Amino acid sequence: MIDDILVPMDGSVQAERAFEYALEAFPDAELTLLYVLDPPEAGHRTGLEAGADQPDSEFEQRVAEATAFLDEYVETGEAAGVSVRADHAIAYERGREARAIIEYAEDAEVDHIVMGSHGRSRTSRVLLGSVAETVTRRAPVPVTIVR
Repeated sequence: MIDDILVPMDGSVQAERAFEYALEAFPDAELTLLYVLDPPEAGHRTGLEAGADQPDSEFEQRVAEATAFLDEYVETGEAAGVSVRADHAIAYERGREARAIIEYAEDAEVDHIVMGSHGRSRTSRVLLGSVAETVTRRAPVPVTIVR
């Protein structure tokens, strides 16, 4: 029985399709929407580069934006009669988004992951990597990829 579904969201059309698929395919499950923030990209600074008295306002703004973004999907899911909650994770190093998703899935003990894929060619996947491919290979639960 699949009770808890993790749906990573990143603002892409593919992620939106994954969300719609999860709503339709698992109407009795609880969906958890996850937005992975990349701190360097989001303006998060640590240690000496941050400065002792400089607030992380840019990063805090990104967290607020991610929360507002996910809240819209929570409302859509609840309007469809599906239990949806939202959360965010932080990838502490560039390119660690897949690891953040996998760790979240392990910690939250989800039953399944549904996520979008950009459908890159094999060559670009080798050169650029693929979050969906990495999650599929390393996740502790089944993964459904939606294009």
